[in-house]
Amino acid sequence: MNVDNPSEPVDKPPPGGPKAPSAVEKLGVPGPSISDVWRVPIAVWQARRALDRDELGRARALVAPLLDRFGSVTFVRRIAGEVLYAGGDPLSAAILFERVRKKLPRDRSSAIGLVASYAALNRAGDARRSAENIGDDVDVRLALAWAELAATGGDAARGAAIVESLASDASLSSSPARVAMHSALAAIVAARRSDPDQTRAMLETADSQARHLRGADRAFLGYLGGVALREAGLRDDALAAFALAMTASPDSIGAALARRERANLVLAGPRPLQ
Repeated sequence: MNVDNPSEPVDKPPPGGPKAPSAVEKLGVPGPSISDVWRVPIAVWQARRALDRDELGRARALVAPLLDRFGSVTFVRRIAGEVLYAGGDPLSAAILFERVRKKLPRDRSSAIGLVASYAALNRAGDARRSAENIGDDVDVRLALAWAELAATGGDAARGAAIVESLASDASLSSSPARVAMHSALAAIVAARRSDPDQTRAMLETADSQARHLRGADRAFLGYLGGVALREAGLRDDALAAFALAMTASPDSIGAALARRERANLVLAGPRPLQ
């Protein structure tokens, strides 16, 4: 299920069931062979490398047969969840990440993916629950701040507090992607506080960092920037930001979220003049 249909319930599977679990456990599938001991880890490594290179189509092509045949294997579920989320299917990703967490409750990558998936699905309460056991991780906290600030049922004050606490986190500055996401979230906080100068300053910082990132990251940051501009009451600027995010990496989660928010903003129409 993609997130770019604003009228589609995000907490229900699509017709025929979600894409990921439908291939998790199939009857009549041959058991693993000795060659699979090498083939499967290599395919997982190739899929992760494809994600790093912004090759979402190749990542999906590599993961699909693995999920079809080895869908009950935890590390296959994990990489499949990462690929499905990156490609704009957070519902199927969340189901897979939940299954990984049952086996590995403190697994960092699945915790980040699960919190982010629920944020994308507008389920702030589920994101909050998913962050409980590993909430001190910087990337989990960034994803949770996103959920609190932008998802349905989020606690804006809690999100703002997370953003403010992260500003002094030394691990933030080690990654341009983290700095950019934190700045975009800080822009949302500033917009909610009716501080246009701080909103623009934070968006400029995010943009300066985004130039060094892959297309999928730029698309996601464009979506967050659009949210900040929308919250600041700059409807036309928000529409433009969402449109730009959609072109940065059209098949990515960021583009899917931007499409959803842009469609919602268009449907809502311009705010009446005061």
